[in-house]
Amino acid sequence: QVQLVESGGGLVQAGGSLTLSCAASGRTFNSFAMAWFRQAPGKEREFVAAISWSGSSGRTYYPDSVKGRFSISRDNAKNTVYLQMNSLKPEDTAVYYCAADTTDRGSNFTYANWGQGTQVTVSS
Repeated sequence: QVQLVESGGGLVQAGGSLTLSCAASGRTFNSFAMAWFRQAPGKEREFVAAISWSGSSGRTYYPDSVKGRFSISRDNAKNTVYLQMNSLKPEDTAVYYCAADTTDRGSNFTYANWGQGTQVTVSS
């Protein structure tokens, strides 16, 4: 198990940038695959980005909706995964959740560990 705490959310204008962080507890962070999901009011949870565990050369995955605008990265020394979000759009408004699992689940929702979420609001 791992505890996840997201931070960095806030209000930003369309076209702006924001970086989310997810700090993980535990000493085996580099063995976890990490991901970001989001959920807007009245909508289903949506996959945003994933990065494999470090032993798999940190493969990254993105859906078409954010590809080229969002970037996921990890710093194993700080037990932290980041989501750099550029060219933000009002439709990116959602609660963003960090997830972790010892299995590389890519875009699958079945990650075993989830954070509480951080709100991102993009104004037009």
